[in-house]
Amino acid sequence: MEVDFSNIKVIGFDADDTLWVNETYFRETEERFADLLEGYETKNKVDQELFKKEMDNLEIYGYGIKGFMLSMIESALELSNNKIPQETITEILNLGKNMISHPVELLDGVEEVLSSLVDKYRLIVLTKGDLLDQERKLEKSGLSKYFHHVEVLSDKKESNYSNLLEHLDIPVDEFLMIGNSLKSDVLPILNIGAQAVHVPFHTTWAHELVSETELTNNHLKLNHLRDILKYLNKH
Repeated sequence: MEVDFSNIKVIGFDADDTLWVNETYFRETEERFADLLEGYETKNKVDQELFKKEMDNLEIYGYGIKGFMLSMIESALELSNNKIPQETITEILNLGKNMISHPVELLDGVEEVLSSLVDKYRLIVLTKGDLLDQERKLEKSGLSKYFHHVEVLSDKKESNYSNLLEHLDIPVDEFLMIGNSLKSDVLPILNIGAQAVHVPFHTTWAHELVSETELTNNHLKLNHLRDILKYLNKH
């Protein structure tokens, strides 16, 4: 598609699965969690019940590893009729702690892209999740030096973006969002009149999937983050 980024002055980057690996660790932990509960339910049933519990808890705990840990514990208690051993609860807690302490793995080309853009655009991080965890990951990543502003949002809906752009005094037509989620990083951005670039990650949380009827062709889709330089560096 034809894109015109000549008016862009501010670029927002999603963090998880756009700058660094994230969803992969959730999938691996879900596998281990299902193994811990194999004496009570099938893997498929455990996966389904855990996802339902996460959805039920989103408004209470929000996004992030800590809410995920609590949802695993609640699911384990319910699926075992409260018979899950204390030792297994401890193992579940350790699964979550291991996720939190996991080294940050930057995606290929991220530092190259940021270093190329930092002197030409105002770069900001717009992510959702647990504030402490996201701040920790950003610090571990070594990427803080590239960003003018970091915002950890409770959610990524149109109102969240609109309020933030207004707060930061960023005109909608000067803003470009780059991320891996159509639901969180692309569609709400297009709906408020800004521009978005979709860079898919190889695995997507079910909650972030969108139906075919929601898809739009009004955005650029790239196979690799590095490809954005072809569109931005010519301005």
